[in-house]
Amino acid sequence: MSTLNFLYETKLGRIILRPLISKPISDFSGFLLDSKISKALIRPFAKNNNINLDDYILDDIGSFNDFFCRRIKPELRPIDGEPSHLITPCDGLLKVIPIKNGEVFPVKQSIFTIGDLLKDKELADSFEGGYCLVYRLCVNHYHRYSYFESGVKGVDVVIPGVYHTVRPIALEAGPVFVQNAREYTVIDTENFGKCVQMEVGAMLVGRIVNEEPESKEVTRGSEKGHFEYGGSTIIVLVPPGRAVIDEQLLEASAKGEETPVVLGQQIGTTIS
Repeated sequence: MSTLNFLYETKLGRIILRPLISKPISDFSGFLLDSKISKALIRPFAKNNNINLDDYILDDIGSFNDFFCRRIKPELRPIDGEPSHLITPCDGLLKVIPIKNGEVFPVKQSIFTIGDLLKDKELADSFEGGYCLVYRLCVNHYHRYSYFESGVKGVDVVIPGVYHTVRPIALEAGPVFVQNAREYTVIDTENFGKCVQMEVGAMLVGRIVNEEPESKEVTRGSEKGHFEYGGSTIIVLVPPGRAVIDEQLLEASAKGEETPVVLGQQIGTTIS
């Protein structure tokens, strides 16, 4: 039995899990990974996760967390600039889920409601019949993310919570996305209507660092923020009748499969 199976599927494991997902433990882990001594973890981490160091800008790396949110060389993540294209805001594993009766089924028996996710029923209702795009970032992924579309963003909404892992084993055990700490903004876009882009933190740290919490005009592909250490998730909500999602992506998602994607990649189009 793996460590995560033990933590999420046994009575003793769930008792041990409770403090591990708390904010104090997350904050303490972040303190350790911000320290200079944590630089010793960088090379073993890169080797174990097959990270090609030549792909990144590694100036001024003073701690493990500095490395974890390292910047990739811009030419390796070109942004699709066609206005009619729906693009990805990050690297990760993508699943696209239709929103039906206000509910989303990310894996097996797991279920959550858009209302619980946003803590705003009126806003949640506007996505009925639309799509929930769930991007799961593993520790080997690039952990900086961008705006998926241009438009006018609202003030960031911060929802405190705990820090479950976002791996499938945890999603099967309960509605992790509506329990974890998260932040979101509403982006009023010309091509896809009024959408939501949300960041969800995860076990051990998964700290969310958004650079522009205020209301302002934003541009697709410009950097929105980054996650510090921990697996994390980005969720994009698109209202009904505004996007056509790539058919292969929809078919894979319907089978419960995640599709690897990278920042700036096209995954759909607007509805003419």
